[in-house]
Amino acid sequence: MGEQKKNTIHLVKLCVGVDSLEQLEAWRAQRRRESGEATSRHVTRMWPKQEEALLNGGSLYWVIKGVIQARQRVVRLDEVIGGDGIRRCGIILAPELIRVAPAVRRPFQGWRYLKPEDAPPDLAERREGDTDLPPELRAKLADIGIL
Repeated sequence: MGEQKKNTIHLVKLCVGVDSLEQLEAWRAQRRRESGEATSRHVTRMWPKQEEALLNGGSLYWVIKGVIQARQRVVRLDEVIGGDGIRRCGIILAPELIRVAPAVRRPFQGWRYLKPEDAPPDLAERREGDTDLPPELRAKLADIGIL
């Protein structure tokens, strides 16, 4: 992830309805094509209280099938008013999904803060011909400390 900035915080979020990192990448790309925007947006009910630290180099880490597998850099936070008139937070994310070392996470609702020292490190770029492990196997290997 490169050099950590001081006073940075990250978010971690379950990626509900997605079975693989490739599925998340395809879904995000489709949403960007439909919107015409270069960035991705994730709308959440709560506004991060640690907004300044999040915008100081923070990322949103995605939990897929019980394992943190990737992150996206947080670009900004936008106010989004839903059809019900309720104010929500639009987390604007850089389009690039960065693979990270797998880290098992138990289910939770909403999002949680993630301290930089607790964030899994980025993985090296994939090489042509590399194959992905099934999420269940990746989770088990990460749980016992092999990945």
